[in-house]
Amino acid sequence: MQQHPNVVIVGAGPAGLTAANILSQHGWPITVIEADATPTSRDQGGSLDLHPDDGQLALAKAGLLQEFLSLARHEDQESRDVDAVSGKVMQVEIPEPGTGNRPEIDRVVLRQLLLQRLDTGAILWDSPVQGISDRPDGRYDIHFSHCTRGPFDIVIGADGAWSRVRTALSDVRPSYTGVTFMELWLHDVDRRHPALADLVGHGTLF
Repeated sequence: MQQHPNVVIVGAGPAGLTAANILSQHGWPITVIEADATPTSRDQGGSLDLHPDDGQLALAKAGLLQEFLSLARHEDQESRDVDAVSGKVMQVEIPEPGTGNRPEIDRVVLRQLLLQRLDTGAILWDSPVQGISDRPDGRYDIHFSHCTRGPFDIVIGADGAWSRVRTALSDVRPSYTGVTFMELWLHDVDRRHPALADLVGHGTLF
């Protein structure tokens, strides 16, 4: 009987957990390693719109598309482009009700969806990876501050811009390009900032 390779996925974000679901469906033994202490220990950021030819296609392969469609916010597919200086609305896209194929979903809800079919014992939370090393037999070990786990036949890096897995392939590091991303939260917007709520609408404001 053919034996599947032993796979470790570093990172329990949308990409890592989707890969874990797809591989698990086909009987591949997987381990997921995540630095977050728990699934809900920190905010996951803004919502995502998943498109039919990429995100939704991956969820279909994971057997989770219909559940995603039942959870997603189909009413939040509006898009507005606003001039950064004047505030003038330059472009508006408001799909007709019942149309549009890029529904939004909160990242926390998406993570819960992706976790529901995975064996809880296969995910190591609160486990920041320090590095990865190859073994003489062609397999790999994953190093933590307090221990080493392995061997693994395949390592999938889904651990973001400062990936510890990438260092096993390249010594190139991310560099600052001069573009800064800032995140802020406005609470109770409909009551406290109704003009802003009307400007943003049900969807995304650029």
